[in-house]
Amino acid sequence: MPKYCNIIITGDCLSVLQKVDLSSVDLIVTSPPYAEKRIKAYGGIHPDKFVEWFLPRSEKFLRVLKPTGSFILNIKEGAHNGQRQTYVMKLVMALCRQGWLWVEEYIWCKKNCAPGKWPNRFRDSFERVYHFTKQKKFSMYQESVMVPMGDWAKSRLKNLSARDRRRDDSAVGSGFSKNIANWVGRDMAYPTNVLHLATECGNKDHPAAFPIALPDFFIRLFTKTGDLVLDPFIGSGTTAVSAKQLGRKYLGIDILAKNCLVAKKRLKEDR
Repeated sequence: MPKYCNIIITGDCLSVLQKVDLSSVDLIVTSPPYAEKRIKAYGGIHPDKFVEWFLPRSEKFLRVLKPTGSFILNIKEGAHNGQRQTYVMKLVMALCRQGWLWVEEYIWCKKNCAPGKWPNRFRDSFERVYHFTKQKKFSMYQESVMVPMGDWAKSRLKNLSARDRRRDDSAVGSGFSKNIANWVGRDMAYPTNVLHLATECGNKDHPAAFPIALPDFFIRLFTKTGDLVLDPFIGSGTTAVSAKQLGRKYLGIDILAKNCLVAKKRLKEDR
């Protein structure tokens, strides 16, 4: 069993992860402090400095993650002075140069988002979730996140054409092919990369807690029972609580002692 397991540590992940065993983590799920957001709550990094601040930490992520592991990054750029900031796009490119493979981009659609508008845009109702790995072959358990087929299948699969019964290229020339007949008689289907999840309505003593359904999805998708899940910016402890509930081990790190106390309290109460 890894030395740093089922524990919440107060400190900067930059230094803490140097002590963690090499290639001992199966999955990293995290949402770092967004640039200059909620400065009063946990400080902030200027957008122009964000990539420079993050890369030494993601280098440590590379160190502790297993070759077959995944790194899930939930992050969303803000808008300032009438235009979108660009630090997230710059970060993605910098991570690729650092050695990460950018495998996929998920969209977290906040289905309970309240309406709103600004002079030149509307209220954000989604956040991006980036999936990075160290190599092309990695652990993934797609069957664990399958969803009900839905009512569409009753009519769509009732009368199949000859075209539906073969692997047919897209009529619009997109390069994608499909065989509709493969889904006849099935109750479950694979989800899309758009996750329709409600936001966390209670702040869990933290200003930016994400819903437990978010880490749940990725923990089920990329780990199995007993695997180790790391959140290097643990905040209120949601990732650790999810890992514990799903029978995984957890390691949480946060630079703020008050966040660690909240996380430990939630884990203690979750019995």
